[in-house]
Amino acid sequence: MKKYYEFLIRNWQPKDREVVAAVIRQVLIEYGLPWQPEEADKDVIQIETAYLEKGGEFWVVEQANQIVGTGAYYPITRGERAVEIRKMYLLPSVRRKGLGKYLLQELEKAIALANFKEIWVETASVLQEAVNLYEKSGYQPATGVETARCDRVYVKRLNNLKD
Repeated sequence: MKKYYEFLIRNWQPKDREVVAAVIRQVLIEYGLPWQPEEADKDVIQIETAYLEKGGEFWVVEQANQIVGTGAYYPITRGERAVEIRKMYLLPSVRRKGLGKYLLQELEKAIALANFKEIWVETASVLQEAVNLYEKSGYQPATGVETARCDRVYVKRLNNLKD
């Protein structure tokens, strides 16, 4: 568990499944992107097999015992000892507080501690806050978008973020 001001970041639990799906769906719809529980968002319904059993992690962000955000990663085959950061979403009420940057940095630390070497992330241009965050955080544009609703892919090589 991690604390950031009034926010608690903790591991996902099975009781969180429906609320997590609702948070992600709400943010996607806000930006005009489709909620795709049979495709791109199937992993949200099947967190155990999509993340936990593959050596990844799925976190929820709570404020006053309410889930207000998510962030996750799992190992992928492209790149060198690589993971993909997925499902990093925050509700509008908790944005612009540095929480996204903190969440990304904590995910990067966890990924580095697990001895991964590269982080990949896919996003959509319409998610301008996410695009800005990744670019300011050292992610480099790459090619090979694999998710239909995304039009950008970034990669970051880890040197040593364990410190």
